[in-house]
Amino acid sequence: MITFIAVVILLACVVMAFFILVQNPKGGGLSGTFGSVSSQVMGVKQSGDIMEKGTWTTMGIIAALAIISVMFIEKPKEVKTNTPAPTSAPVQQNAPTN
Repeated sequence: MITFIAVVILLACVVMAFFILVQNPKGGGLSGTFGSVSSQVMGVKQSGDIMEKGTWTTMGIIAALAIISVMFIEKPKEVKTNTPAPTSAPVQQNAPTN
């Protein structure tokens, strides 16, 4: 299941890259924030709104799939052995008496 989710995330990344590359640069940077830059030209909406919504939608899909994928990650199982653990206590030997 995790492989399927990873493939869907990769496909969504390709779609999001398409949306980002197709958008027209709005320009202006921070100066456009304070100026009169608008997404409308003579009352007609540009296609930038659709591309921006597509970008945000695919970003949301990628984020949701990344969060959901955590539920399907297998937890490592503990390895149990039947052999006893070695002791680190020194072995005492009796000294021969003469």
